[in-house]
Amino acid sequence: MLGKIHSIESMGTKDGPGLRTVIFFQGCHLRCAYCHNPDTWDPQDGKKIEPSELLKKVMSYKSYFEASGGGVTCSGGEPLLQPEFLFEFLYYCKQNGIHTALDTSGYGHGSYDEILKLVDLVILDIKQTEKKAFNRLTGGNIERSEQFHDAIRRNNNKLWIRHVVVPGLNDDEISLKLIKNKINSFKNVEKVEFLPYHTLGVYKYEKMNLTYRLDELLNTSLPKL
Repeated sequence: MLGKIHSIESMGTKDGPGLRTVIFFQGCHLRCAYCHNPDTWDPQDGKKIEPSELLKKVMSYKSYFEASGGGVTCSGGEPLLQPEFLFEFLYYCKQNGIHTALDTSGYGHGSYDEILKLVDLVILDIKQTEKKAFNRLTGGNIERSEQFHDAIRRNNNKLWIRHVVVPGLNDDEISLKLIKNKINSFKNVEKVEFLPYHTLGVYKYEKMNLTYRLDELLNTSLPKL
């Protein structure tokens, strides 16, 4: 079995506890207006690799994991778009005593329950909480993310929640109350991060000849919700 990986960060410190190897999976079905990694979107790009080969790369850092309480974080792109590869890799990690985290928007496919049984920590990126607002921001269908949210509740995973705050888009009182209600719908929430919007990835849109549509979204006369 082969997976497609965009890149690997050997010593990450922000995507889970301790020192971590962060693996960025290739492919994402969402088109978030503020996305800073459009180079991860195309599932046909990326480097092909077998789960066992990926594990070998990770194992070279195991001593750092053990000393810092760290481990592996599967990020993206969207790891859940490669469920069979993700499952096998996580299985190998657990067999070798490596702490596993899944950094996800929950917008994938496959058996979420089987994967979540192998995940020590879910880092969940909540885009929006209402159907129309979610679609405007991401181009996706919120029900698909809700299926993953239900799987988290069934499996009672430890959870970190992240939410990008964009001035003029979702920083109003109603939006913040809605995100609070969503957070309260989960158990085992250990951490909540409100991330500030930034433009560090805008240059990638220019390089890839893509339209950066957040400015258009903010200037529209349509309601936020």
